[in-house]
Amino acid sequence: MTPWEMAAVLAAGVAGGAINTVVGSGSLITFPTLLAVGLPPITANVSNNIGLVPGGFTGVMGYRPELKGQRGRLLALAPASVIGSLTGSFLLLNLPESSFNMIVSVLIGVSCALVVIQPKLSRLLAAPELDAPPSSGEHGGPWLWLGTLAAGTFGGYFGAGQGILLLGLMGILLADDLQRLNAAKNVLVLLVNSVAAVLYAVVADVDWLAVLLVALGSMAGGFVGARVGRRLPAAVLRGVIVCIGVVAIVKLLTD
Repeated sequence: MTPWEMAAVLAAGVAGGAINTVVGSGSLITFPTLLAVGLPPITANVSNNIGLVPGGFTGVMGYRPELKGQRGRLLALAPASVIGSLTGSFLLLNLPESSFNMIVSVLIGVSCALVVIQPKLSRLLAAPELDAPPSSGEHGGPWLWLGTLAAGTFGGYFGAGQGILLLGLMGILLADDLQRLNAAKNVLVLLVNSVAAVLYAVVADVDWLAVLLVALGSMAGGFVGARVGRRLPAAVLRGVIVCIGVVAIVKLLTD
């Protein structure tokens, strides 16, 4: 990479780490940036996944107050995240490479749609009627477990959008404060990305310079996201994410 390309990847890591902590679609910033500097799609995907793990740690640490009292919930859902991550990683490493661009284009499109509907989702989560405990209980019941498994598979294959999917499922199936749900989401996404990262580091083609740049940026971004990310203009942020996602789809389908 040239110095300017390295700076762009570092900046994308900062943005991606912050967005992952606050919303959950940071890969729509970092992945297209790695494509733009010349990395092959699968190498860009696995390098991006590994690089975003440190940012996940800083984001989780920033949400520690909201995690109090959620140990049982996270222990119940963690196996679904691990199994899903392993499943998605296996699919990435074993499906034909020629199918990757098309599959990821669809996943990016889904992620962009999830970003667009996030305001409506947030209003739903804030509705007064959610103060009553849901019939699915403290841990969300089997539907949330299966949804967490699906989100983990999504994340193990391609990370963007899994956080928004998880937050939506938790909002429907759990009666809790939005920020507490977001804190739990950050832990489960970190678990998915960490499991996939270990596997990728052992068996996949990784660009370690890209990993280092994304990791350094995402660590700073995760801290910023946990501290001040909620003050960012949400509409502008969503617009940027969707535009970058569309550019990534075009690039993938025309390569």
